[in-house]
Amino acid sequence: MRHGDRTALVTGGARGIGLEIARQLADRGLRVLVGARGAAAAEEACRALGPAALPLALDVTSAASVREAVGSARELTGGIDVLVNNAGVSLDGPLRPPYFDEDVLRETLDTNLAGPWRVAEAVVPGMLEAGYGRVVNLTSSYGSLSLMDSGRHPAYRVSKTALNALTRMLAAELAGTGVLVNAADPGWTRSGMGGPSAPRGPAEGADTAVWLATLPEGDGTTGGLFADRRPLPW
Repeated sequence: MRHGDRTALVTGGARGIGLEIARQLADRGLRVLVGARGAAAAEEACRALGPAALPLALDVTSAASVREAVGSARELTGGIDVLVNNAGVSLDGPLRPPYFDEDVLRETLDTNLAGPWRVAEAVVPGMLEAGYGRVVNLTSSYGSLSLMDSGRHPAYRVSKTALNALTRMLAAELAGTGVLVNAADPGWTRSGMGGPSAPRGPAEGADTAVWLATLPEGDGTTGGLFADRRPLPW
């Protein structure tokens, strides 16, 4: 399916899964804003992606950066139709509950929870005005309460559980508006975070997020958590 003049913003889009999501969206005919903390990284990614990609300096941990970036994006493209909240970190060391590192927890939540929330706050009002939008939050089965089986990666797990809750709340608030909000688990994928030994390549890891980002008009899929295009339990 081609998507005409739709514009997508992919945070953390300069490498790994984010870069592959941007590539697949561009292949489907979307204009893609590649968000990255460093302008140089965003520009390099766009050179690899071709003319459908535009670089956007964006630090999701900074409210000022988010406002400036989204404002610039609107001037460039007229609006943002699709938001893929891909930027994230995994900073956990060996500690497991009941022990934790407060600094690690704070930084993880700022990036993995507050970051997507900041960007959604800046982007969603424009989607509501247009009566169309797709929001995809990159999450992990590690954040599923139903699948929780250990205390490994505690700050990361808690941040993704919280992001899942945000996904559900935002979907409920936007029900019936034409804006669909879902969460995608890419699985263990070869990337800067997943490492070189992960069993999945970036193309496979990006597939579910791209599918959700390009759900056709009239599709009511919202408020769900998906892996390999199939629902997972929250």
